[in-house]
Amino acid sequence: MTRLRLTLACGDYDRTRALHEGAIAPEGIDLVCLRLPVEDIFFRMARFAEFDAAELSLSSYLISMTDDGPGRFVAVPAFLSRSFRHSGIYINTASGVARPEDLVGRTIGLAEYQLTANVWIRGILAEHHGVPVASVRYRTGGLFGPGRVEKVRLDLPPEVDVAPIGAGHTLTQLLLDGELDAVYSPRDPGAGVRRLFRDAAGVERDYYARTGVFPIMHVLVIRRDVHERHRWLARELVKACAAAKTIGLAGIGETAALRYALPWLWSEVERTRATLGDDWWPYGLEQNQKTLRTFLRYSHEQHLAARRYDPEELFAPESLAEVIV
Repeated sequence: MTRLRLTLACGDYDRTRALHEGAIAPEGIDLVCLRLPVEDIFFRMARFAEFDAAELSLSSYLISMTDDGPGRFVAVPAFLSRSFRHSGIYINTASGVARPEDLVGRTIGLAEYQLTANVWIRGILAEHHGVPVASVRYRTGGLFGPGRVEKVRLDLPPEVDVAPIGAGHTLTQLLLDGELDAVYSPRDPGAGVRRLFRDAAGVERDYYARTGVFPIMHVLVIRRDVHERHRWLARELVKACAAAKTIGLAGIGETAALRYALPWLWSEVERTRATLGDDWWPYGLEQNQKTLRTFLRYSHEQHLAARRYDPEELFAPESLAEVIV
């Protein structure tokens, strides 16, 4: 039987390495797995739909949807990247910003307004810290290199002040120079700045204890034309991703011989299990309902998603149904 040749672009993570190395082979698929930086994948998929399937920003995926549901892409509930984002707020220590509320009226740098991490940060600050989305000025551009622009077209109301930084400038340098009061960023800007929350990990654990939300960053998508020709792909990709995750996380807290060069990783694994439970990185819809509903609300409130979708609308129906025997 001829196997379907499929290109999949995704990051090189513990939870995807079995796919990259061929230890997990999806049924019926000859998988060409590309290890690329996520910024490269997102740009090429959002602009040119280069790959048959790819890891994609959850925010970009939502913006690609139409009132009727999926647009160019169809997602499956394999969440390749998740991260708490209180730790992604960086400040100039001379700005006078000491608490989240001090951000009101300030100028904030963003790589892109629509980045998933930034949607989460704005939503969390608005809902939990008294910083309404439109209460700050946003300036967009590259963190380390000049010239970055939004990957997707935005249609924001006039009260949301978003403008690009000048040519030749970077967010990091403007933050260091004091021309920005803070930067919201999934990447650390580097030396010379500090996080707004000094005990960011503690704040994030408290956030989870109060909300039950472990933010989802990236989703796995299939090009819609590929999905329509091969509807069976959705379920097989979810199964393969789940199997790869199981392999990747196995032994993460091993103590006999450390699998990773982190001497107290076992302690962090124990603390993570105590906080998030044994399956702290769940795939599928049911265990992620609250997290998805929170993000869908934030995206719509921030004038990005066309409407407030229900989580079920995001995914290929084949990837959600369960076979009961």
